Amino acid sequence: MGLLHVFATAADKPVMQDPDRIDALYRSARIQVIVGVTGGYALSYTCRLAMSVVKKPLIDQGIFTPAQLGLIGSVLFYSYAFSKLTNGFLGDHANIKRFGAFGLLASALICMGMGLSTSVGLSMLLWGLNGWFQGFGAPTAVVGLANWFSNHERGRYYGIWNTSHALGEGLTFIGIGALVTAFGWRAGFIGPGVICIGGAVGMYLLLKDRPRTYGLPAVVDWRLGRNATNDVADAQAHVRPGVFLMQIAILKQPALWMLAISSAAMYVTRYGINSWGLLWLQETRGMTALQAGTMLGIDTAAGVLGCIAFGFISDKLFGARRPPVNLAYGLMELAGLGLIFWGPNNWWVLGCGFALFGFGINGLITSLGGLFAIDICPKRVAGAALGFVGVFSYLGAAVQDNVSGLLIQKRMTVVGGVHHYDFHAAVMFWVGASVVSLFFATLLWRSRMRD
Repeated sequence: MGLLHVFATAADKPVMQDPDRIDALYRSARIQVIVGVTGGYALSYTCRLAMSVVKKPLIDQGIFTPAQLGLIGSVLFYSYAFSKLTNGFLGDHANIKRFGAFGLLASALICMGMGLSTSVGLSMLLWGLNGWFQGFGAPTAVVGLANWFSNHERGRYYGIWNTSHALGEGLTFIGIGALVTAFGWRAGFIGPGVICIGGAVGMYLLLKDRPRTYGLPAVVDWRLGRNATNDVADAQAHVRPGVFLMQIAILKQPALWMLAISSAAMYVTRYGINSWGLLWLQETRGMTALQAGTMLGIDTAAGVLGCIAFGFISDKLFGARRPPVNLAYGLMELAGLGLIFWGPNNWWVLGCGFALFGFGINGLITSLGGLFAIDICPKRVAGAALGFVGVFSYLGAAVQDNVSGLLIQKRMTVVGGVHHYDFHAAVMFWVGASVVSLFFATLLWRSRMRD
């Protein structure tokens, strides 16, 4: 009970009456919140994806087999899935400044411990704990966005925050990839841990509790006071039943279940590329670890643009409707996968494939992975909505890592001490999942934003 009290959101203070002071505090706090959640979540990816960078040296040195790495990797995703659900519900009641910083600090320390382990059992335990503490990050970000940004600007700011996925992946594949190339596989765990300790400090300094705990009006009231007429419909958002009852009520929405299935299938493809893409490029395209990381960096750069563009396009051109933009992004992602896996072995073609894939899938992460869920549920339970979709998403990622590892090992051969891989079955698994995801996303064509 004492620990929950440490993380609990503070009590509301009387609302200030000075409009100029309210404006100044809101503007400053909103900048700090968006920088804090974006930067902190981006850095957290270095601890989450560290295993992806070190797979080849771990296999080549005989420390772990592909199936063992798939098992270890899947443990993180399973624990992350249930952590995201649990902490999504808790996040609606939490002071995100403490909640988010603690989660990142714990993840950093555990990741450093992974650099000392060569035991399958110990690595599974540590990587599972890492997944649990990684699950503090997304609820922190989404609750912060819901508290400090209103409905009709959410798509844009959610898109900005969602660039953290791509930025974190790029930092991992290029930056941590360079560390591993220079200093060996242990640096692939210790380096991210050191980085994320600094990130945890930054999150604590930048993030803010709810506006009302600082004596500020709710964001919708502030926006209405500034004549933001698009937010009129949101004015009743805080006149609702208790938070827990609202959290339970969203579980009865069929659209939320369909969205969760679509996101789960999309995460199979996403983490198929993130977890095994480096190995695939090294083995089938003959690239070095740094070259493969650079190629995935193209995915990252395009992904940043895809996240930002999704928010602006869906908000400005489609009146905050996500389904039409989901369809366009899904088709773009599939086109990119086609070029990557079945196009000629040419740097330009591969680069175009990863650009299309990165742009498309990061837009879908923005929408299917959270924004759409927040749209169709009351904003006061944004953390619970994200957590519900998140548990499905990362169960998909966990099943992917386990299945992919088994499929790759089953087709692996060793000739003269050299490992040779056949990725055909795994590739079909990843691409097929994207088709399933797009099908379920399209079924939500008529879903509308909840005011």
